[in-house]
Amino acid sequence: MANLLASLLSSAHALSVYDQVLAVTQNNVANASTPGYAAQTLPLEAMELDLSTGASGGVTTGQLQSARNEYAEQAVREQNSALGQQQQAVNSFSSLQSLFDISGNIGMPYALNQFFQSVSAWGQDPSNQAARQTVLSNAAAVAQSFQSAAHGLQNLAHDTETQIHSTVDQVNSLVGQVETFNHQILETGSGGNDPGMDAQIHATLENLSQYISFSAIKQDDGTTSISVNGTTPLLVGDHQYTISAGLAPANDSGTYPNAPAVMQLRTSAGADITNATTDGQLGALMNMRNVVLPSYLGDNNQAGDLNQMAKAFADRVNQLLTAGNISDGPPPQPGVPLFQYDTTNDTNVAATLTVDPTVTPDQLAVSTPGPPYVSNGVPLGLSNLATPSTPADEIDGVSFTQFYGNMAADIGRQLQQAQGGQRVQQSLVAQAQNQRQQFSGVDLNEEAMIVVEFQRAYEANSRLITVLDQLTEDTINILQ
Repeated sequence: MANLLASLLSSAHALSVYDQVLAVTQNNVANASTPGYAAQTLPLEAMELDLSTGASGGVTTGQLQSARNEYAEQAVREQNSALGQQQQAVNSFSSLQSLFDISGNIGMPYALNQFFQSVSAWGQDPSNQAARQTVLSNAAAVAQSFQSAAHGLQNLAHDTETQIHSTVDQVNSLVGQVETFNHQILETGSGGNDPGMDAQIHATLENLSQYISFSAIKQDDGTTSISVNGTTPLLVGDHQYTISAGLAPANDSGTYPNAPAVMQLRTSAGADITNATTDGQLGALMNMRNVVLPSYLGDNNQAGDLNQMAKAFADRVNQLLTAGNISDGPPPQPGVPLFQYDTTNDTNVAATLTVDPTVTPDQLAVSTPGPPYVSNGVPLGLSNLATPSTPADEIDGVSFTQFYGNMAADIGRQLQQAQGGQRVQQSLVAQAQNQRQQFSGVDLNEEAMIVVEFQRAYEANSRLITVLDQLTEDTINILQ
């Protein structure tokens, strides 16, 4: 009789175990599309069966197990960081490209072309006052195009700084969310075994990876630690280390001490992580602000291509004008410079380039004293800047128009590289996500097989209970 009752209890316990397994399966199916969720399994363990000691055997549940593969998770995050970098690079270079028009219908190419045409027309009729006035007007348009380009780049730099601050705030916010989860884990002592919280943590980490590259390690107490560069912590236990962005302190040791300051990223402990932050949206923004834009606007170590072009163009035009004569005299009246700019700061030339407002059309030098003397030598010299034949009329071995075109072409090349990189990274992210799905995702076919398997086990166990119940009833009747 005792064995019958023990068998009944063992079979009833088995039904309870099956219910738990089916509950895990139901939870997997329900969360198949939940971001960050990893399939859970509840292994079964055989209980001791020893009739001599009364151990009736049966089945029980083991420890709930997660299919999560941290290596696959890290692979997804790494590819996601690279994708975030390429996407931001596409956006930044698209904005930069819009500032460099190469159609020749507007902007600097148009202004330069109009200026060269006007000096050529002036050379054909050196005494024509209307032609002289046109030269002045077109020179002012060239100066204005340099200013517009410089101000456009400065505005883009300011917008990039705003995006950097916003991205840093987003990084701190997402790390703060993981810190909250860590705090709950430590308070409850759950060891991070809650599937729901685990899914939220990994979904947050994946979201964070698009902004910055990092390493995440699950500790023995169930908390998640986050660090950048392998050594700089962002989160340890329930203590967060925030990062901040700001302009670097003034540096008087460079070649151009008055240049615009670059952006810096610092930890709450004051460590500089600027150079080490290269991936994710934040890395792309820092590259645009500290590397790409200074190549045109200048920084502590370079004047910038746009300023270099503005200075070379203004100096060469002024040199040609001051080397000529307004009139042959007697005595000869030397020419005056046309352009002026901030001579104290080579990184501010393009933004300050203007035509001297005191210069009138009749003050434009026209003849070159030589030898040989050329009555329209200055206009001819200015028009030669369009298609230079001597190094003095060139900048870095090319004409001023070509130099500008090379800047625009380089931007286009980098934009194409970013667009190509974006397409490649989208494929790599999809590949990493598919591999993660194979490791830790919910397989609906597998879950359906588990349901069928335990349905049959449930039915078989139910029949056994029915038989045991009948035997018990018969035994009681016999005893009575």
